Amino acid sequence: MPVQFLPPTIFPLFETNGRFKKIIALAFVLAIGFLLVILSCALFYNWWPLLVVTIYILAPIPNALCRKCGGENDIDSEYNSGVFDAGHFITGMFIVSGFCLPFVLAHAEVITVPAMIMSVAGGILVYGTIISYIHFFSDNYRDF
Repeated sequence: MPVQFLPPTIFPLFETNGRFKKIIALAFVLAIGFLLVILSCALFYNWWPLLVVTIYILAPIPNALCRKCGGENDIDSEYNSGVFDAGHFITGMFIVSGFCLPFVLAHAEVITVPAMIMSVAGGILVYGTIISYIHFFSDNYRDF
């Protein structure tokens, strides 16, 4: 008699086109990214690289606000207003700032070079996770 380790009701959870496995993998990579940023602070006794985390938190806010303020329900859905462009621009500024802030801090000798490397690697993992999540789970598809 074969031994079942999981009850049969859990198996359909794993058969949803791999969505469950993708979410777990993305959460794991996101946790590693945040761990690298926190370790870049803790190992070198300098908490300035933690400013990058505030930029991670602030980065998606302009897009969310501009999506709500823009004319998403307009008749012409292909229309991109200046509000959307401003949201994308400000989000881009936050992303570039989050990526480059450790370089500036290392150049000013506020943090060490290994802390900069760990902080940048953590930022790449965090931003890569966000982009991968949007790529895998966005519902913006067209039938044409």
